[in-house]
Amino acid sequence: MSNPHKGRTGLDRVIHAAGYSWSGLRTAFRNESAFRQETVLALALIPAAFWLGRGWVEIALLAGSIVLVMIVELLNSAIEAAIDRISFELHDLSKLAKDFGSAAVMLALLLCGGIWASALWQRFMV
Repeated sequence: MSNPHKGRTGLDRVIHAAGYSWSGLRTAFRNESAFRQETVLALALIPAAFWLGRGWVEIALLAGSIVLVMIVELLNSAIEAAIDRISFELHDLSKLAKDFGSAAVMLALLLCGGIWASALWQRFMV
């Protein structure tokens, strides 16, 4: 049986997919305070990456680490929404899924912080 929602192809599919993506970003910004905070930080830190980085690789690592945090936050929010869609009942597997998502965000934040700390160290301490 084919999925009735998968009938689009070509440019029509790309246009609709872009609309769904934009809707997801707007919804995350409106409803998820962590994503909103990360967006505000990204608006400040991504331009700063061009000042701090000493080449395209450093700039890509600095900016990319920020975008990675935002990506992981969106995935964590998606996991939480799916779990909440199933049930608000407390369940060990629901807790496990949400904890794993939260741990992924924490690791992304630690990676981002490490990359930025290393770049700042190289720029100002060496």
